[in-house]
Amino acid sequence: MQEYDIAIIGGGPAGIMAAIASSKNANVILLEKNSSLGLKLLLTGGGRCNITNNKPIKKLLNSYSNKNFLKHSFYSLTNEKLLAFFEDKGLKFIEEDNNRIFPKSQKPGDILKILLQYLGNVVINYNFEVKSITNNFIINSEIKAKKIIIATGGVTYPKTGCNPSNYYLTSQPITKIKYGLVPLITEKDLSNIAGTTLFDVVISYNKVKVRGDVLISHVGLSGPGIIDISNKFSKSIAYNLLENKPLEFSKEIAIDLCPNFSHEDLSSKFLIDFQNKGKTLLKNYLKLFLTNSFIEFFLNESSLDGDVQLSKINKRSKNKLIDSLKHFKFEIVGFNENLSKITIGGIDLNYINPKTMESKIHKNLYFAGEILDLDGPTGGYNLKIAFSTGYLAGLSASKK
Repeated sequence: MQEYDIAIIGGGPAGIMAAIASSKNANVILLEKNSSLGLKLLLTGGGRCNITNNKPIKKLLNSYSNKNFLKHSFYSLTNEKLLAFFEDKGLKFIEEDNNRIFPKSQKPGDILKILLQYLGNVVINYNFEVKSITNNFIINSEIKAKKIIIATGGVTYPKTGCNPSNYYLTSQPITKIKYGLVPLITEKDLSNIAGTTLFDVVISYNKVKVRGDVLISHVGLSGPGIIDISNKFSKSIAYNLLENKPLEFSKEIAIDLCPNFSHEDLSSKFLIDFQNKGKTLLKNYLKLFLTNSFIEFFLNESSLDGDVQLSKINKRSKNKLIDSLKHFKFEIVGFNENLSKITIGGIDLNYINPKTMESKIHKNLYFAGEILDLDGPTGGYNLKIAFSTGYLAGLSASKK
């Protein structure tokens, strides 16, 4: 039987970083189910690898619901330290809108290549699926370790090796598992306007508001604004992916198509415009506010006549127009699960020490990355979790 100081299960961003951090002071083996490492890393950021978000650390932490848990790991591996890993090997980065950091080459393979260079002292077993771990840390009756770090990820992107059974490798408590950063499926067929983008709108669900673009697909809604609000939306639905029960619900979201105008602003503007541009047809006037390809759909859903002249629009129709522009509603009936970017839920944080990533139940057992009940918005936030918790877990496990 092979024996190691530390066995790391999962060769994604968290597992790789854990191996890098721990291999300086320990004999480490990295166990990967696939024939190569970092498959999900190559898919992030639209295939360009949005490696982190470069907000100042306090503002960055405020973007997470579990900021107190993440604080120690984020200060252990700051953005400056993370990027230095790669810059020391010659890789350059660029910062795009909303503080998103990408490799200047736009190639996620460059990130992975450098990470692999840091794994020189680590034994890597590919095509190794962990099926059992005993209480004294014997893995598949083949490998014995003094300490174990589990970084197997969530359940989204199954082709990368994610598997629900990974949650049950230990007896750690698990929260409900849900889809995260996921496009939404609408009750209404949107195929006639698929490809339309609603630019710079405000999406509302319950008391949550997100500003961003919305992309209309054949089956529903996507785009940065929808992806960001989808976490709050998903968390509000009573379901658990580990239970394999049919997911049935119907929830409403509203979109403010004119966030730069208040109700009063629109009312005042219409009062003037409907007089000065009285012969203009409503469908043509709406080009001031809406994408052309969306206007007909908007009018039909709002029960408004696009061929009516502005001067002939009565008060009731004007109020309906304002209400539709400020609260255009979509009925949501599902998730486009194949496009879910992250998993919500995981190993319960109440039983993990945030200063070490060690289990409070099982000594010498650590967790890192997406398997934990941690999630953030789109824009580099979730890779930041993976790298930072992986680094802290590896650093902590390698201490004598």
